[in-house]
Amino acid sequence: MYACMNRWDDAKRVRQLMKNHGIDKTPGSSLVEVDGSMHEFLIGDRSHPLAEDIYFKVEEMNRKLQEYGHQPRTREVLFDIEEEEKEDALSYHSERLAIAFALIASDSCAPIRIIKNLRVCVDCHSSTKLLSLIYEREIVVRDRTRNLPATRISASLIDPDGGKLVELFVKESEKQSKLQQALNLPKIRLSKIDLQWVHVLSEGWASPLKGFMRESEFLQTLHFNSLRLEDGSVVNMSVPIVLAIDDAQKNRPSGRSLAWRLLMRRMTCIEIYKHNKEERIARTWGTTAPGLPYVEEAITGAGNWLIGGDLEVINPINYNDDLDRFRLSPAQLRDEFERRNADAVFAFQLRNPVHNGHALLMTDTRRRLLEMGYKNPVLLLHPLGGYTKADDVPLSWRMRQHEKVLEDGVLDPETTVVSIFPSPMHYAGPTEVQWHAKARINAGANFYIVGRDPAGMSHPIEKRDLYDADHGKKVLSMAPGLERLNILPFKVAAYDKTQSKMAFFDPSRAQDFLFISGTKMRTLAKNRENPPDGFMCPGGWKVLVEYYDSLAPAESERVPEPVPA
Repeated sequence: MYACMNRWDDAKRVRQLMKNHGIDKTPGSSLVEVDGSMHEFLIGDRSHPLAEDIYFKVEEMNRKLQEYGHQPRTREVLFDIEEEEKEDALSYHSERLAIAFALIASDSCAPIRIIKNLRVCVDCHSSTKLLSLIYEREIVVRDRTRNLPATRISASLIDPDGGKLVELFVKESEKQSKLQQALNLPKIRLSKIDLQWVHVLSEGWASPLKGFMRESEFLQTLHFNSLRLEDGSVVNMSVPIVLAIDDAQKNRPSGRSLAWRLLMRRMTCIEIYKHNKEERIARTWGTTAPGLPYVEEAITGAGNWLIGGDLEVINPINYNDDLDRFRLSPAQLRDEFERRNADAVFAFQLRNPVHNGHALLMTDTRRRLLEMGYKNPVLLLHPLGGYTKADDVPLSWRMRQHEKVLEDGVLDPETTVVSIFPSPMHYAGPTEVQWHAKARINAGANFYIVGRDPAGMSHPIEKRDLYDADHGKKVLSMAPGLERLNILPFKVAAYDKTQSKMAFFDPSRAQDFLFISGTKMRTLAKNRENPPDGFMCPGGWKVLVEYYDSLAPAESERVPEPVPA
C-alpha cells in the first residue's frame, strides 16, 4: 500500500518490521510443464540448468515486445528504483522466465500452460497476450484469481466498459411526458446511417457513451482511440459516433434540447462544434484518397457541424424485415449466455457468407478453450448488420446462409448464438477493428477471434490492400482499453485437396492446398458452378447461388431502414 503511494520510507519500515517478526512474503512462482516434467521458476531465478539460454531468450522476447510497441507497466514494480531497473525487474518475473523456457524446450506446436501461485500482474498479462501473437503459440497462464468455481457463471462474463451497460431507453412511466416535452422542439431528420448509430448507442454497444459525441470525446477518439472517464480509467473508442448538421440547423434556435423525426428520440445538453471532415477522414482511415465507401456515403455530403449530447430513445428501433428476432442487444445477449451457463464467450464477426474454413476456425477455438479448462464456451456468431458497401452480400441473404450452416450441422446450435451487430461498416482496418472488439466486450465476450486484414479493403485508387494484413491483430493486442479482452489470432485455413475439406494450411506441403478467394467464390456462385466438395455446406452454397441469380443488372445492396416500434 505504501509503495503504491510512493511512500518509500514507510514501505521500508514495514518490510523491516516483517523481517524482525519473522514474517516472510510468499515469493511468486510459476510452474510450466514440458515433456511431462514440471519446472518451477521464481522471480529472477538463475538456478535452472538452462538459465543462460533462458535469459538469452528473455532478451529476445523483450526486443520483440518493444518492436510491437509494448509499454512496460512500471507502476507494478513497488520498489524505489530507477525506471530502467523497473523495466528489467518486470522482464524477469517468474511467468516470463517460464514462457522463455517453454519456447526453448517444448514442441513449437504445443500449447504453453503456466500456473502462477500469486496474481499475475497487469504487465505480464498484457505482454503474455502479445508474446502469444509474436511467437504464434497458445500461452495460457492461470493464477489464483482466475480459478472461479464453476457455479459462479455470471462472474465469467466480462464487465462492460465503465462497469455497467449504458442503455438510453426512456422508462415506460416517462414515455408520455417525454413525448409531450418534445412536441414544441425543433427536429432533425436522420439519415439511415444516423439511425443505425442511434440503434448502437441506445442498446449500450458503445457504453459508457450516453449519446452522440461532444467535441472532447470526438477528439479523444480521433487522436487516442480511447476515452478517459471521470475516475481516470480508460476505455477503448476508435471510431467517432457523431451526428452532422448543416448551417441552417446550427443557426436554428433550439435551447438545450432537440426532438427528432417521428418523436422517437431526443437529445439534451447539446454541444455544436466544427465538423473537420479532412481531419476525421485522415485520422480514421489513414488516407484521404477518394473512393472510401463510408466517407462517400456518410461524410462527404454531410453538414459542416457536429452536434453532440445526451440521447433519450423513447421506442426501440425495429426494421420490420423478418430479422429483428436476430437483433439481440448486449443485455439480451448477456442473459442468453447466462441461460446457457457459458463460462467463456468467444466472438466471431464477419460480413460474408460462412464457409467451412470459417467454421473450422470457430470449432477449433472452442476446442482450445476447452483445453484451457473452460467447461462450456459459447460462440457468438455476430454478422455486421449496418451499412456495407454495394458489392457485399446483403444482410438478409447472409442470415439465410448462416441459418443453413447451423441446420446442416456445420456449427452446433447448442453452443452457438447467432445475432446481428447493428453497427455500420467503415472499412477502416486496424482502427475499426478496435471498435468491433470493444463492442463485443459490452455484449459479454471475453475472447475475440481476429484474422487477416480485419475490417480492411482494397486501396480505392491503387492496386493493393489499404492496410497491412497483420496490423489489425497486432493493434488489438496492444490497444488502450482492450487489455481485458483475449485476442485469438486466426490460423490460416485453406482447401486441402488430399482430404477434400478445409484444413489448417501446412507450409511443408503447400502444393496440396487451394486458396479460394472471395472473388473466386463470388464468380463460382454467379456462374452457378459448385466449389470443391467440403468448401461450404450444400445448403449454404445454394442460398449464395440464389442470391446472385436474383440480382438485376442495376441493383445495388440495400440496407433495411429502421422504423419506430
